[in-house]
Amino acid sequence: MRPVLMAALLITASTAAVAQQAPVHQYGAVAIAPKGDRLASIESASPTHAAIVVRRVADGGIAQTIDPCPTCSYGAPTFATDGRIAFVARKPGEPRALVMLADMRGARQVAAIDGIASTPRFSPDGKRLALLATFGAAKEAGATQAGVRQVGEIGETSDEQRLAIVDIAAGTVKPVSPADRYIYEYDWTPDGRGFVVTSALGNGDNNWWVATLDAVDAQTGAVRTIAKPKTQLNMPRVSPDGRTVAYIGGLMSDFGAIGGDVWTVPVAGGVPVNQTAGAKATVTSLDWTQGGLRAVRLHADAAEIATLDPAGKTTVSWSRPASFAAGDGRVAYSADGSIMAAAVQDFTHGPAIFAGPIGAPRQITHDNDALAAVATARSVTWKNDGLDVQGWLLAPKTADPARKAAMVTIVHGGPSSANTPSYITIGSGPAALLEAGYYVFMPNPRGSFGQGEAFTAANRRDFGGGDLRDILAGIDAVEKIAPVDDARLGLTGGSYGGFMAMWANTQTNRFKAIVAGAGLSNWISYYGTNGIDQWMIPFFGKSAYDDPEAYRAVSAISVIKRAKTPTFIYVGERDIEVPPTQSIEYWHALKELGVPTSLVIYPDEGHAIRAPANAADVRKRSVAWFDRYLTPR
Repeated sequence: MRPVLMAALLITASTAAVAQQAPVHQYGAVAIAPKGDRLASIESASPTHAAIVVRRVADGGIAQTIDPCPTCSYGAPTFATDGRIAFVARKPGEPRALVMLADMRGARQVAAIDGIASTPRFSPDGKRLALLATFGAAKEAGATQAGVRQVGEIGETSDEQRLAIVDIAAGTVKPVSPADRYIYEYDWTPDGRGFVVTSALGNGDNNWWVATLDAVDAQTGAVRTIAKPKTQLNMPRVSPDGRTVAYIGGLMSDFGAIGGDVWTVPVAGGVPVNQTAGAKATVTSLDWTQGGLRAVRLHADAAEIATLDPAGKTTVSWSRPASFAAGDGRVAYSADGSIMAAAVQDFTHGPAIFAGPIGAPRQITHDNDALAAVATARSVTWKNDGLDVQGWLLAPKTADPARKAAMVTIVHGGPSSANTPSYITIGSGPAALLEAGYYVFMPNPRGSFGQGEAFTAANRRDFGGGDLRDILAGIDAVEKIAPVDDARLGLTGGSYGGFMAMWANTQTNRFKAIVAGAGLSNWISYYGTNGIDQWMIPFFGKSAYDDPEAYRAVSAISVIKRAKTPTFIYVGERDIEVPPTQSIEYWHALKELGVPTSLVIYPDEGHAIRAPANAADVRKRSVAWFDRYLTPR
């Protein structure tokens, strides 16, 4: 389950008036030119419109602003070797993707696709563009988006994301990959004759967990299997000589939530080899440059830029307790891998672009330098069951260290994910809780990224067991260093975090108020009603029909009579990842047992509550719920 409903969608504003704050300048989809002299990002200080801004890497100065359609949204700028930039534009409310090409003279449309499209990339000779296209899309791509209504004959048709090639000179679009195969990610081969992809037959939302590593011929669309990894895989990257493909492989609960080890396998086919086995860090992004393999790793509380040599040795060139983001991964690199660019932020510093040599990048944008920190943040580490565990403690800026305060713990989704630093904006993230005087604890228990693959896999067939013990031990660790009132603890989470919130209610009375977003209450009924049942097989080992007891044992409904804590529950009406029936089942049980509860189902929403009015309602209700039960008498 995706970690989208982690913190940002759980509580994003206070019911009371909050301090004013200047708009945060956003830098999205950072890309860098092959020469490493320019970069592009989608920038805006407004939530209504953004433009593509081209900057000089040397000093961050703006070289060009690309904004051919004032009402359009833009996506995925990418550079050709000659400096041209391709991107996708889309007009509001239109299921049509415009493929655009820009140079210093301006931008022009080169093709249009009836449907949705993403991830354009130039062929090695620069004459063609490949992209991922869903022709006649019935919904937005991804399982977190609102699903189509389940009416009529169910399961007979589904959107298929295909590889397509745009001939730039002719302006034509040619679907390449077969219509029955969903392509998740791809990379050109250096000769321009084909691609290496991750793909699966059938429903794309559901089958990523069984995706294979494949080669696709650019002319015929023929598919050849390279490998069928035993792990989930992401980010296939072909070596400059075209002989080898590297990818990130590991136990992953969601497409897009990337973490694992680096694996390699010959493009001709073979058995994948783990190049980073036993590492105490999680690789979250991967590129194969002319200068070698470049990886971004999450190592405990820090993001790292690392190089992997042919012998498998990892050398870290830059490390920072922050989050990195770029358009195609977490960091963008020049062709030779010596220059990098990424948007960097942490809890107390707004986003900024860092660029330059991979060992010594510099901050080259300063639009957010004047933003104030609304909290203090510190990394907390502790041991539990022999494991090293890490999390983040946020304190209100005005906290009185001599006075005990209530604390809310936020459990991330996934479970294969992590709480990582993100600038706390007034009206977003855990800001509302901080404004109301709460401490906020964001743990990364076993099952999370950041401590190596064994740590990520440590909650397999043990959901709500060791990871809940890690969280409770983390709260103990926090109470030793901060003035937290153990009698006023709250718990919240979304998706897998929502499950943990529901489950914890049956395991401990330590929390006095709970907010559960898109949570799972009954793994048996969930298996039969959700749209992504394949994600559970790597974690449980078998389906709910082959091993029902494993699923029943970690279902809150199985032990629901133990639940005593007041719980507010919310979910999207068209959530296909965690259907609203899971929330209804839990709410119904609490209601019958006399436990204070409230349930809100938001119309037309998917796994994320996106509509501004609905998100505002979640914020208001969540803070009010905690205030009701955690405020001292």
